[in-house]
Amino acid sequence: MSMSGVMQEPAAGGGHGPRIRRGTGSAGENMPVVIIGAGACGLTAAWRLARAGIECVLIERDTVPSGSTALSSGFIPAAGTRAQQAAGLTDSPTEFAADIHAKAHGQAASHLVTAYTEAIPQAIDALQEAGLAFEVLDGFLYPGHHKRRMHSLPERTGAALVGALTNTATEAGAYLLTDTVARELWCDDDGRITAVGCERPDGGTEVIGCDVLLLACNGFGGNDAMRREYLPAMADAVYGGHVGNDGSAVQWGLQLGAQLADMGGYQGHGSWAIPQGALISWAVIMDGGVQINRAGQRFHDETQGYSEAAVHVLAQPDGVAWNVFDAQTLALLREFPDFQDAEAGGALRCAEDAQALADIIGCNKETLAASLASISPGKDDTLGRRFTRNLVAPYYAIKVTGALFHTQGGLDIDAQCRVRDTNGRAFPNLLAAGGAARGVSGNEVSGYLSGNGLLSAVAGGYIAAATAAELLGRPL
Repeated sequence: MSMSGVMQEPAAGGGHGPRIRRGTGSAGENMPVVIIGAGACGLTAAWRLARAGIECVLIERDTVPSGSTALSSGFIPAAGTRAQQAAGLTDSPTEFAADIHAKAHGQAASHLVTAYTEAIPQAIDALQEAGLAFEVLDGFLYPGHHKRRMHSLPERTGAALVGALTNTATEAGAYLLTDTVARELWCDDDGRITAVGCERPDGGTEVIGCDVLLLACNGFGGNDAMRREYLPAMADAVYGGHVGNDGSAVQWGLQLGAQLADMGGYQGHGSWAIPQGALISWAVIMDGGVQINRAGQRFHDETQGYSEAAVHVLAQPDGVAWNVFDAQTLALLREFPDFQDAEAGGALRCAEDAQALADIIGCNKETLAASLASISPGKDDTLGRRFTRNLVAPYYAIKVTGALFHTQGGLDIDAQCRVRDTNGRAFPNLLAAGGAARGVSGNEVSGYLSGNGLLSAVAGGYIAAATAAELLGRPL
């Protein structure tokens, strides 16, 4: 691909939102597949296409691909992988699907749950063959998962994951345009996307023709107006996601007549350290930690999930809580680079006893002592949580609030990641996956199962690549 041959036009400009233009566009060059967004979804799709010899280009607004993937922990849930087998774990896509449906209270899109849980072990195994050294996390289960199925690179960060995927995709032959913002899509009278208009740093617009377009540009968490419309509970919450998640895919879809689905679904997180602005792993809870409000009380069963915990934390006085845990959990947390950074930033406080902890939180000592004493291993407490051990002084504490990370609703897609219109018909050559499309969390915050975001991204990108190849008459 030679970008010197791309037609230069006046920039779409920052004053215009994402828009649809009718016609074929004045493209100087045509690519078989154009992918908007170089996160886990777009990069997985590009890698699979490129290794099959199908030319594709990734359009990425950042200087270096990052997005929601880089801000995540980088843990991908998958069942039936070689990495699980090597760890002596027996698991299956069917069991994984059952956990997703249970967490979403039966609201998750069944066709996507089946498609994603079946595709994700294939994607993980193939990426591992390509050089990504996935390993299964040990030590604890994430909420809602009945098997250890979180796959991570040794670095245990989302930044490492997106970096590895970028290298793998580009080494396979995928083209990557960075510092480039997709502003407009060209569409003919039959609903076929013919070109993408992209704003470049020099103020010009590159119009790139395409045979297939994949929207992998995530959701709308960074769009204040859309958050207020679709997610009023998170309208004023801290946003811990990527600013580029501006809802472009949804806005293009609405202009095209696409169907939206599960717009009330999202991934929140009840463990956003303040004022550091850092994510604290939910391992703090699953290993025995608790959340205490400013009155010195526990207020929910923390093991139900970190997504709905965001709502519970925000409902507390000043929207604040304290993660309280002990030395055993601290040793576990210090294995995570994200926590190491938060600790270096001053997030961690230490208390030798309950009185010192009460002083840190600013609550009544007797109330706090009663909350700690209520932890009784082996039986359900009044909030419905069952502990396996007591907390042992000295105590450690981190001040947190609830945050929105990424949305789980978006364009309605079929099991092949083809975008559907309001009549349920697939557009001729428009695909979407990851955060740009509906996920598998249903239509509310409590439906989010740990890892659903990267599941949809990696599995969706893997499937979308196969669909794109099929549309091009070059099945993988």
